[in-house]
Order: sequence, then C-alpha cells, then structure tokens
Amino acid sequence: MGVLGLTRRRRRFNGLHNISRTSEYVQRKAFSNSSIINNNADDHSILPVLIVGAGPVGLSLSLLLTKLGVKCAVLEKSTTFSKHPQAHFINNRSMEVFRKFNGLAEDIQKSQPPVELWRKFIYCTSLTGSVIGSVDHMQPQDFDRIVSPVSVAHFSQYKLTMLLLEQLESLGFHVHPCKGLECLNHGLIRGREILMGYECVSIDTTNDYVTVTASFLKDGKSMEKDIKCSILVGTDGAGSTVRKLMGVDMTGEKDLQRLVSVHFMSRELGQYLINERPGMLFFIFNTEAIGVLVAHDLKLGEFVLQLPFYPPQQNLEDFSFKMCERLISMLVGREFADIDVIDIKPWVMHAEVAEKYISHDNQIILAGDAAHRFPPAGGFGMNTGIQDVHNLAWKLASVFKGIASKSLLVTYETERRPIAIFNTALSVQNFRAAMAIPAALGLDPTIANSVHQAVNNTVGSILPSALQKTILDGIFTIGRSQLSDFVLNENNPLGASRLAKVRRIFEEGKSLQLQFPAEDLGFRYLKGALVPDSDNMLEAPEAPTGRRRDYIPSAVPGSRLPHMSVRVLSKLPSEETFSTLDLVSGDKVEFLLIIAPVEPSYRLARTAFKVAEEFNVPTKVCVMWPNGTVDGATRSGGELAPCKNYIDVVEVRPSLTSLSWWDICEMTHRGAILVRPDEHIAWRTKSGVVGDITLQIKRVFSAVLGL
Repeated sequence: MGVLGLTRRRRRFNGLHNISRTSEYVQRKAFSNSSIINNNADDHSILPVLIVGAGPVGLSLSLLLTKLGVKCAVLEKSTTFSKHPQAHFINNRSMEVFRKFNGLAEDIQKSQPPVELWRKFIYCTSLTGSVIGSVDHMQPQDFDRIVSPVSVAHFSQYKLTMLLLEQLESLGFHVHPCKGLECLNHGLIRGREILMGYECVSIDTTNDYVTVTASFLKDGKSMEKDIKCSILVGTDGAGSTVRKLMGVDMTGEKDLQRLVSVHFMSRELGQYLINERPGMLFFIFNTEAIGVLVAHDLKLGEFVLQLPFYPPQQNLEDFSFKMCERLISMLVGREFADIDVIDIKPWVMHAEVAEKYISHDNQIILAGDAAHRFPPAGGFGMNTGIQDVHNLAWKLASVFKGIASKSLLVTYETERRPIAIFNTALSVQNFRAAMAIPAALGLDPTIANSVHQAVNNTVGSILPSALQKTILDGIFTIGRSQLSDFVLNENNPLGASRLAKVRRIFEEGKSLQLQFPAEDLGFRYLKGALVPDSDNMLEAPEAPTGRRRDYIPSAVPGSRLPHMSVRVLSKLPSEETFSTLDLVSGDKVEFLLIIAPVEPSYRLARTAFKVAEEFNVPTKVCVMWPNGTVDGATRSGGELAPCKNYIDVVEVRPSLTSLSWWDICEMTHRGAILVRPDEHIAWRTKSGVVGDITLQIKRVFSAVLGL
C-alpha cells in the first residue's frame, strides 16, 4: 500500500487513446479503455459505483445512477442522518435537476415556507428593535417561468435529505444501520444500499478495481471490511476522507471566518416575525452582541444563529446551552419562553477548490464539498455539488453501458472545476458584500479579525488565556459601542453619515445577494464533452460582479438548453405544455437532436439516427414547429422513417411579441442542436451542415464521447 493507504498504478490501457484519427470509429471504440469497467460487470463481487458520503450530493448521485441503470451503494460514517438545517437555498438549476426526480421539485415547493416569509434580508439592531434596512431578493420575473420551468426554493438540507431518501426507497434502496448489516459480514454489497456507520479508512487501486476498506463497530468492537468497486466517488463533505486519501490538496483562501452555529426552536419567535417582519436572514448589530439569524421555517419556529468565534481566547465551552439562550435573547431584544437550543457546532469558512477532481486512471472522483468549499453567501455550495453529480452521472452510465470511452470521465473535471473556481470567487465577493453593512456602521469585520490576529501574535504567547480573553472582550465591547443609540441616530453627525452610507449600499445593490440568475442558469462549459462553434473563441466567462445579473438564454455549446414551453403536435390537440428541458430523458442515457421541419434538417436527422445506431448511442429527434402550427406531425413520420424515436412539438409563446425558439437560440430555422443527457448542449450548427453530413456527425459523437 502507498502513502495513506492509496497506491498509484499505471494501467496498460492508458496509451490506447492515441490511435490515429483516421481509423474506423467503431474500431476505435472497440479498443477504448471502457473495457476495464465492462469486464468487471460480470464479477458480482465488484460493485460498479461506491459513493462515500450520504449528504444531498451523494444521495442525488445514487438516484441519478439508479435511474440510469447503474448499480451503486453509499457508505456514510455517521450512524444517523443529521437534523441540523445547514444549507437551505436551492437555486433554479438544482430545482430543474430535481424536476426529473419523480416530482421532487414539486414536493419541495409544496413543503417549503410561503415565499412571502423568506424573500427579504433584514438588517436591524434586534429582532424587536429598529430596522436599519431590508432587501427584497425576489423580482416579478422570478415567478413568471419564462427562463426556467421552476422557481428557487428555501428548504432546509435535512428535509431535502429525507425527501431524497424517500425517492431512493421507492427505487428499492435500503438504509442499513451498522449493527443490522449482515450482508457485509457475508461479503457482498448488492447495491441499492445505504450503509450507516461505515467509514472509509483506506483505498487501494493496485488492481483493475478499487478496494475500499471500511471500518465499523460491531458489538462494541471496531471491525474492518474490504469493498471492491469499479468507481469510487467521494461526496463526503468539506473534510473529505476520500480527498485526503487521494493526496489531493485544496487551493484558495483558508479560514475566512470562524463561527459557531446555534440550532434552536421557538414557535413564539417565529410567529412574532411572521406578524412583524418576516424574512430569511436577519443581520443583527447591537452593543451586547452581533449575529446572523437564519430563519429556516418561521411557521415551525426553526432557526440557526451564526455567531463570530475567536479561538483560542474563546472556546466552545463558552457557548454553553445557557449562554446561547442568553445571546439569543440579546439579539432578539426580548425573552421568549419557548427558546429550545438543539445543537451547537463550530465551523470554519473557507474558499477552496481541489487541485483535481479525478485520479488513479479515472477510478476515484470527487464531488460536492469534497471538491470545493465556499462561503455560504449565495448558497452555491450544495447547489454546485448537485450540478457536479448531474454532470457526472450520465458520463458514468455511458461508460458502464459501453456507449463511451472511459476517457469521457476526464471531462467531468474539465467542465466542473472551472465552474467551482468561478463560484468560489463569486461566493467570496458576496461574503465581502455582506461585510459592507457592518463596516459602514463602524464595525469592520476585517479590523476585528486583525485585532484577533494581533492578540495571538503578541500577548498570545505571554499572557494567561483568561487575561487574553478579557482583553479581546474589552476591545470588542468598545467596538460594539459604535452601535449605541447615542451614536447610531440621525441627530448625531457620525451616526447620520453611517446610516446614509448603509442606504447607498442597499440602493446600489452592493449588499449580500441571494440570487444570481446569470450564474445559476447561464454557466457554460468551455471545453470537455462538447464541440465548440468553429467561430467561437474559448473566452473566459465575464468576471463576477457580486451583483444580481439577469440570465440571457444561449444555445452556444456547453450552455444549458434554453427553456421554452412547448406542447405535443398531434392530430389530437392538447393544451398540456411542458418545458424543452423535459424533452431530455431523465431515465436513460439519450441524446436529443432538435431540428425545424425543413428538408435539410430532416436529412441531417436521418443521418444522425444512422450514425447513432452505428455508435450505439441512443438518440431522439425533436422537430420544433413554429407557434400556431395545428398540423404537420404526419410529415415527420414520413421524413424520418423507419426511425420511430422522435417527437413533434410546437412552440407556446407567452405573447405575440415573444421570440421564437430559433430566435431565442440566435440561430436560423435551418440549424440544429444536439443536447447531452444532462441538458447541456454538445454541438450545434447554426444554419445547416456544409459538406459530408455523415462524417460530421461521426466526428461530433466521437469528440463528445471520447471515442
């Protein structure tokens, strides 16, 4: 075994991808190293995919893989699922992914609090005191479903986990507590299992498979069991064991802020806020305490209070249940009898991305917080992880089914790592925007951190810890005095100036933002499993501004397919509409070719069907008819015969002035769009293929699938 129990080994198949481009495409495919995985499919002792980590990202991956026909199982080191609310904002793109999970998005929308109770961020001196300002983060276009078939959601992570588990159970998954899992004792993991209390302690790749050693307790004794898998995916969080065993470092900014998270319940406080000042986040600044309150569910009275934490002068014992109740009362501004502190956790805010996502001959892969750690500002952490596995799942399924080369998995890192780097920068910007308000009030958090650092670097090694704590508390008390009524009022020139600065921050949109539509829906892969436009330079995305920008639909390769409402065109008229995103199957690996009902495009589609059959690539054709079309579906049957895997749809435009599908895509109706199973565009031709259509389509499938 190598360092940390993980051994590197070059595979004999590594050089096979240098076969000349002039070789026959099918011959190249026969020699692709996907055979490593496929050969293991007949060995029932080797699980196709083992996922380490049963958070929302790991559970989402297991759902996606199972729906695509890939057997998998999940290891989770905790013996129970956490009830700490943690992440709570689900963005547009993640909700679009959840729409394919048998109605999960609808379940979330039904179960979440009403949007009127969470659309605002409120800045105040206490929850019952004066309001410094507020920001409404929902705009009318967020509900009109013009750019997306679904809206964002406010839904606690543990509740999402429970819904994902229900989905998995409906697919035949079983959750096994450590003490009741006899299958490991007898050797095999059959798949569709979530194994609680099993911790990954070492990884070995000396064979054509991965051996994971898992430790668990049985009858009070520590036991170990080896589990064989073809692919190991680490979704085990910010402190990922899999990442550490891979020997992968993180790059970026460490220790941006240390905080203590206090989870508590109070229906009385929730009802008070519903009546007086409903919101999602409350930024509270007063002379006694400073904190950020996250209202996870006002109706249930579920909250998480985030408090600044300055070790070693402070330690976790300073945040006892009784002390936390006192701090809550200080920040609320009055006492509520039913305050019930559930849990207290310290945590550290980082802004880092793993140096690589995939290693050891594409057999070990990172996703979610194991691959990137963001500040929570903007809610990109869990959402980026959900989209990681949405990108990964179809690629794994394509390899296991023999559709693609194993080299396709490399494009997971090529595509997703730049997105994580961008989202890290955006999250840091948004975090710093959050600091702008206290800084304007005379409480610059960077100064507080500098003071803390200065204490550590000077008297920290000389004075007793109790005296250090007294000094630090005294300095912070002086700092909080800037928030006194004497200073912070319109009659005090200093206070009036500070309040005016705060108002300007709000008016200019420079405070902490909740939604980033341009980045949420508009992120684009520049290279990977796609064929860029011949006239499209690989320009970097526009640098994040930290402010909300509207999403502009795009059909450039690498982009998410634009949403438009359509309906089936048939002899039997139907008023039922659905999204263009729904044209992409969520239950199988299938590419989608969108064309207009014109003869050159039909010819292109017929060729695509033939090439797809030759390459064993499931493909469906969508014929997009213009708004107002009432007949014509019979034509497609004749034009595409003998192929049956097609659908005729007609545009449903919100108004007469709305753009057509091809105008939205900035293409002519003689163009065509090839969409991947993850709803991202693999290739397009803006106005038809020039030259040998067969050769062009072969090149496209070969480039996209790594053949």
